[in-house]
Amino acid sequence: MILVEEKSTEKNDIDKKPIMNSFDESKGSFLNPKLLVALVVVVVFGIGTGYFFAKRSGVINVASVENSKNSSNVPKGTIVGSSDTKTFKDDAEGTLEEGGSKGEGQFHLVRPGGESQNVYLTSSVVDLSKFVKRKVKVWGETQKAQYVGWLMDVGRVEVLN
Repeated sequence: MILVEEKSTEKNDIDKKPIMNSFDESKGSFLNPKLLVALVVVVVFGIGTGYFFAKRSGVINVASVENSKNSSNVPKGTIVGSSDTKTFKDDAEGTLEEGGSKGEGQFHLVRPGGESQNVYLTSSVVDLSKFVKRKVKVWGETQKAQYVGWLMDVGRVEVLN
């Protein structure tokens, strides 16, 4: 311990005071039982509200659709994928068919107006093969294409019929 000498204003004698004070270890640690109980309660309520809102959502889990054997098992009105409307802001409707064009897209939407109106699709979020031959509405993000008029990365699909 280092001692510092201070001159007293009342007396000319020197008082010795320590520079550093020692901690009183009898007060306990930061993690006391009340704090631990409060943390457990917060975690339980957080998990509970997350579960409640996940069940209340209108978006169906992607895994439940992936387990169906073919597209006819997916009911009309089913919505699959992300609800992120900032990323997936573009949308299109049509009949989903397999195949891209010149290496762009694995699927395409057939829309009225001929082949020039097709939307070529790829997706890292939704398994589009579950919706082949179905009329769907897709939401996605338009990508830069070299050969096709419209290339979209799909993040959400709604089955229309």
